[in-house]
Amino acid sequence: MFRQVKPNRAFEDIVAQIQESILEGKLNPGDQLPAERHLREVFGVSRGTLREALRTLEQKKLIQIKPGVKGGVIVRPLDTQPMSESLELLLRYQKITLRELAEFREAMEGLVAALVARRAKKGSLKPLEDLLESIRRHLGEKELPWDEILAEDKRFHLYVVGLAQNRIFESILHTVYDNIYWYLDRFLPRDAKTLHTLYGDLCEIAQALRESDGPRAQELVERHVRRFTRIVEKRNLSKAGISGTGEKRMGGEAP
Repeated sequence: MFRQVKPNRAFEDIVAQIQESILEGKLNPGDQLPAERHLREVFGVSRGTLREALRTLEQKKLIQIKPGVKGGVIVRPLDTQPMSESLELLLRYQKITLRELAEFREAMEGLVAALVARRAKKGSLKPLEDLLESIRRHLGEKELPWDEILAEDKRFHLYVVGLAQNRIFESILHTVYDNIYWYLDRFLPRDAKTLHTLYGDLCEIAQALRESDGPRAQELVERHVRRFTRIVEKRNLSKAGISGTGEKRMGGEAP
């Protein structure tokens, strides 16, 4: 499976060979790599070089190094967690502009809505109706429960993502929604007009999904994202004392 590496790039070659074997299915989740002594002989490298390569693979979440007599190097299941963790850091530390995030959300969430309109089975949209009914009741309260309505909105969007039956979409958009609501909470106006607009958008999206109208669902989701992005951008600039259309990094002042 493995071959001796070139001395001038031993570390990179070891990482590449093991990674390729995992991605091609030659090594499966739960498999244990040969003992360290055997790997050193096959690759023709020192203990230090081999261990550095294995640490890199562990950081990539491809393997797990278990110490001790009964330990070893175990192949880990491939998942989307590392990608989500990287995106979470970019969002949390405001390294993505509002415009970048809006473009990303429009493209991805619009596509997801179109997929769900085609794929959703009869009866699977019932939870969306329950969420909309809950929001409608909240909107009738004397003191609008802002946090509860935003939480219902988040559950609506994430339930739609789940119906797309695509773990990559689901993982990425869960990360996005887990890290933008503190920002919406800060910059969306806490008034009845905003929340009624949000509710109206969600009702239209749900209707398009019920009618299996992919293009319409995609259009509505994209419009919904654009609408609330404009509101957030405007209030963000206002709070920071900036006029005009110059783009700011997410957050400007820390929310």
